[in-house]
Amino acid sequence: MSLRAILSLIVLLIFVYVVFIFPFEIIASWLGHPGTPLELIISTLVIYFICLFYLRTKNSNKLLKFLVYEGVGVGSVSLFIIIPILFLDIFFLIPNSIKIILFFFFQIPLILFGFWNARKIRIKNLEIVSNHINGSFSFVFISDVHIGSNSPKRLEKIIPLVNQLNPKFLLIGGDLIDSSSFQIDDLLSLKKIKCPIYFVTGNHEYYIQNFQHHLDNFHKCNIRILNNEAVIHDEINLIGINDNLTIEQKKNIYINLLSDNKFNLLAVHQPSLWKLVKNNVDLMLSGHTHNGQIFPFNLLVKLQFPQIYGLYKENNNKLYVSSGVSTWGPKIRIGSQNELVHINLIKK
Repeated sequence: MSLRAILSLIVLLIFVYVVFIFPFEIIASWLGHPGTPLELIISTLVIYFICLFYLRTKNSNKLLKFLVYEGVGVGSVSLFIIIPILFLDIFFLIPNSIKIILFFFFQIPLILFGFWNARKIRIKNLEIVSNHINGSFSFVFISDVHIGSNSPKRLEKIIPLVNQLNPKFLLIGGDLIDSSSFQIDDLLSLKKIKCPIYFVTGNHEYYIQNFQHHLDNFHKCNIRILNNEAVIHDEINLIGINDNLTIEQKKNIYINLLSDNKFNLLAVHQPSLWKLVKNNVDLMLSGHTHNGQIFPFNLLVKLQFPQIYGLYKENNNKLYVSSGVSTWGPKIRIGSQNELVHINLIKK
């Protein structure tokens, strides 16, 4: 076993304890029933091996998936409530009964809000002005649908929103699917979309067993994969780049596909390419970050992806990073929103 694999197992073990065990260990101690060291070790190892089994086997059991994903969500929210209470307790010696009341006063409403917020999809309108456009041109961009983690029924909420906007095309920026239990029939409802559909891969497509077989069947759902290639759509030079490449490979592919007299629209799943192309792209669209999904994870995600969410500019060149149209893992959003991005390109 490689050093990297060993470190990954250690990180997972620490994560399981911190998120699944520690918050409820503290609650138990406030209630006067602290766990023994042996109980804490056994409970940590049990949950650790459950998570490891799920991650290693990509098991599609709904109950197992629910326990792992929603356990992460509830545990994370609980952890971020307990930490400030423990901090305040250092200075004010708060009685345990008050600490318990404070915990549940914040935890229950936040979790309920997070579940509710994760079901909603807002339409984000984005206007881009460019001298490479004559007139106006509108399209829709979505990313991170995560069919697998999410039910195919999620598409039933997305499709009417797309059609009501009457876009020239729909652009999907990766992580459309993320489970080995996926079947191509899960995407057949996309045939109801009344415009061309373009797609670039994200990281999760490559985690799926036999991923290439699934991608080869996307055409059955009227999805055209942009496989490191460009297509001309009216005044738009639409460039799509796969996610399973190094950042230098992505840059070289983009440079070779640039157009001198068209609006260069680049779709690539992760926003890290921006730093290498920001001086010669009209508009780059990415997803991947989910804007952290659950606060304060956005603070951690921003360390890896400085362009975590929203519109970024470099002279006349622009990057938009979407928070995604769905969640990944726990179906909770706190401090972020699901969005479908309606982009209107206008002549300068």
